[in-house]
Amino acid sequence: MEQKLLEQIVSQILAAIPNLEQAKAEKGIPVGVSNRHIHLSAEHIETLFGSGHTLTKEKDLKQVGEFAAKETVTLVGPKGVMRGVRVLGPVRTFTQLEISRTDGFSLGVIPPLRDSGKIQGSPGIVLVGPKGAVTLTEGVICAARHIHMQEADARQLKVVDGDRVTVQVNGARGGTFGNVLVRVHPDFRLEFHIDTDEANAAELKNGDIVTLCQVGEK
Repeated sequence: MEQKLLEQIVSQILAAIPNLEQAKAEKGIPVGVSNRHIHLSAEHIETLFGSGHTLTKEKDLKQVGEFAAKETVTLVGPKGVMRGVRVLGPVRTFTQLEISRTDGFSLGVIPPLRDSGKIQGSPGIVLVGPKGAVTLTEGVICAARHIHMQEADARQLKVVDGDRVTVQVNGARGGTFGNVLVRVHPDFRLEFHIDTDEANAAELKNGDIVTLCQVGEK
């Protein structure tokens, strides 16, 4: 009897998961404000932090498998220096630095607005760690706003991976964010990612809720 009861409970929980995902999407999309950070290749981790070094997890992030590391780097640009820029894990195949336009003004670089991973033709910068320095020839971008979601969220919101949508923000500085990329993957968790400039302009903070109001052109 105990085994049969356990199987019934498991079946009920599994059956409820799609409904829970639907309810989550109906309530809106939580905001994740992305401060300046860097993703590093294995080669650059060793140069900056020493041979054989591996990243040390500080805390898990909302997206599965991603984490903020204890390690930080210093950025050296033509006009300024920024210390304590957080490294995010896991290790990437190439190094990508994500900063805001305001950060770019301080450093003396002009980061192009790009979807993550599209670093070709972007400016470089000097990275300094406790064991060495790296001169990037490219890799500095201003990450374009986007929404992470699972398939259940996408079905509820009637979007597919690669769609461009418009997001509605309420509040005293309410408005809309257009040209928001939809990214769908089984490991993603529902979250609207914007940088600090965008968040400050709309007075948004981590965990605030926005809504999807229309699907745009790809």
